[in-house]
Amino acid sequence: MAAKPRGAKKAADNTQDSGGGGSAASAVGLAPGLYIVATPIGNLQDITLRALDVLRQCDVIASEDTRTTLKLLSRFDIHTPLVSYHQHSGGARARELVERVRAGGAVALVSEAGTPGISDPGHELIRGCIAEGLPVFPVPGPCALVAFLSAAGLNTSAFVFAGFPPRKPGERLRFFQDLASETRTVVFYESPGRIRATLETIAEALPGRRVCIGRELTKLHEEFLRGPVEEVLHVFEERRPRGEFVVGLEGAPVAAGASLDLEQEYHLLMSQGMDDKAAVSLLARKSGRPRREIYAAVLQWKGKRGDDA
Repeated sequence: MAAKPRGAKKAADNTQDSGGGGSAASAVGLAPGLYIVATPIGNLQDITLRALDVLRQCDVIASEDTRTTLKLLSRFDIHTPLVSYHQHSGGARARELVERVRAGGAVALVSEAGTPGISDPGHELIRGCIAEGLPVFPVPGPCALVAFLSAAGLNTSAFVFAGFPPRKPGERLRFFQDLASETRTVVFYESPGRIRATLETIAEALPGRRVCIGRELTKLHEEFLRGPVEEVLHVFEERRPRGEFVVGLEGAPVAAGASLDLEQEYHLLMSQGMDDKAAVSLLARKSGRPRREIYAAVLQWKGKRGDDA
């Protein structure tokens, strides 16, 4: 039987004081483990009280960008030691941090901005601790993906996060061509230097497809642009793209054959005694389409049955 990491019982015992999971700070300090600490994506006021406690009380902070993290720590008068941990750190730094946790240390992992482990190099350290049976504690907070989806106005009943699109033009074109029949919302990140080329590729692969772009989320110049990809692209033909971007791609319309399948399934559910409200909810979950869209279709299907009678 594998040995339980030192402090694991203390983490469990501190559940009530620490705010859940035993993973936040308490009067007796932090339990050993790796703490995945979300930090602001722009507005420093978005930091959580729990994140501040963890950053103050941990033994060391592993940071993707120490300059950015130093600004945050300075703002809140935190003096915990920093070490760099980024995509060029190599496996040696990850192993060093895993050993520190194994020895009973509390290590906080922060990305340049937002939640670590989401399309950033933190996953290697996280997987390393998990592989060794060491505790990994999420300290939730700001995340560009979730912040974007909350305000984008796209269908969020089902979505796909695609990280960053390929950089090479040919690979990028195939990437978006492969999404032609994807009915779920697709969300990805993009840099200011590539956003124009990416929108051009979407316009080529998926002409007329609606997109939403979030720029500089939570910052002074936060902006959302919505519309057919050609219209949004025109905006950046007239001005230089600035800031970091989150892009949402509206899902493809459900094919006519798929709509027919939904209609048949609806009538089957009715014959089994299910009421309209439950049937609409079930079909919306299965298809990834909004409930209001399914409800409108149900009214049409009922009208067709009335005409046939």
